[in-house]
Amino acid sequence: MGKLKVIYKISVFAICIFFTVTTLASDWPRFLGPDRNSTSPETGIFRSWPDTGPELLWTVPVGKGYGGAAVKDGKVYLLDRDDSTGDILRIFDLETGEELWSFEYDAPGTYSFPGSRAVPTVDGDHVYICGPFGHLHCIDIETQEPVWKRNIWTEFGGEDLPMWAITQSPLIYGDLLIIAPQAPEAGVAAFNKLTGEMVWNTPSLGNVGYVSPSLAKIDGEDHVVMVTASARRGEERGNVVGMDPLNGTILWKYDQWRCDIPVPCAYDVGDNKILVIGGYELGATMLQVEKQADGNFAVKELFVTVEFGDQTKPPIMHNGYFYAQYGTNNRRDGLVCMNMDGEVMWRTRRNPDFNKGSMILVDGLIIATDGANGLYLIEPSPEGYKPIATAELLKLGGVDESNPMTSFGGSTQNWAPIALSQGRLLVRDQNQMYCIKVGE
Repeated sequence: MGKLKVIYKISVFAICIFFTVTTLASDWPRFLGPDRNSTSPETGIFRSWPDTGPELLWTVPVGKGYGGAAVKDGKVYLLDRDDSTGDILRIFDLETGEELWSFEYDAPGTYSFPGSRAVPTVDGDHVYICGPFGHLHCIDIETQEPVWKRNIWTEFGGEDLPMWAITQSPLIYGDLLIIAPQAPEAGVAAFNKLTGEMVWNTPSLGNVGYVSPSLAKIDGEDHVVMVTASARRGEERGNVVGMDPLNGTILWKYDQWRCDIPVPCAYDVGDNKILVIGGYELGATMLQVEKQADGNFAVKELFVTVEFGDQTKPPIMHNGYFYAQYGTNNRRDGLVCMNMDGEVMWRTRRNPDFNKGSMILVDGLIIATDGANGLYLIEPSPEGYKPIATAELLKLGGVDESNPMTSFGGSTQNWAPIALSQGRLLVRDQNQMYCIKVGE
């Protein structure tokens, strides 16, 4: 598996703290929410909307991009971008939309589908951001100054930027920040979150994709799970790799994943099962990982299906069923529901057409954007699509439609992950960030 670089040992005590310190129920401090699974613990979500839609509290102009917001202690954190100058961390007041402060650094340049990519991670007194050129920063929230910085692409032998740039939302685990450079000399790496000192890194795990690491519980142990790309126009398959979060030791690997442009991170289903999904008509794979008597881990493929997937985000799971937006370049299955055995229960197709939007499970309901200008409140059910309320609040525009590549998918491209805090829904498209009141 290659030699691991281990230069730091994290304490068991710190890991205990990681699992016993709870995030405020109203916070959304990281990519995909408190538990990185698009699920909110909030209650009091409105069960109906006026004919005009839920109340729009405020909007702020933003640059082009696909990175969503994080929210902690009544403050909204967004990584914005100006291609002519660089990346901009912007902080807003959740109640008013007032911009409180910002931090920016030089990183000029462009790439296909320009703009921001990642979601900030807020942890304690620090916020962590990773820009599309690989610049990783730890910013002190009080002083608004950088504590440390690295470049996860160039430091590990990266040269030409991947086609859609670096897309990484940092994962905090105890005293560690875990991220995937996907560079020639490092697949996944961990840094001391307070000093930036490198703790460990794996060798390259496979072809470059756009997946952030996720956590899964396997036989009571935490594993970091990373997904790599299969070779484009080739026979080489991608990998799904499980590793020890404390030292990067590779514990298991599945080497038959088929997706040459993977974006969604692996999803911890529970019961030692992991669901990996992708877009581009390549579907989903369910894996079973189990610890053997000798201490090693074995991986078994439970099913593979092309009938369920998502091009940009992992699924939502509710009462044993999965929900995802399966809109790709050539396939329009809309919102799709699948059971634990890989059987599709229903799909909306183009009625309505959900395509690369974002979803949150909260208070027994799904709040969803459709990738364009629609906002939906849905009752999740395997019996069929059950919309409760819909509204068209988001605006078209913001994409250069003269460029056939960057305008692909429509002129809105409301593809960023949404965030929810204190009944406020944060949605960003290519022009604005919206704060919408969806609950008490």
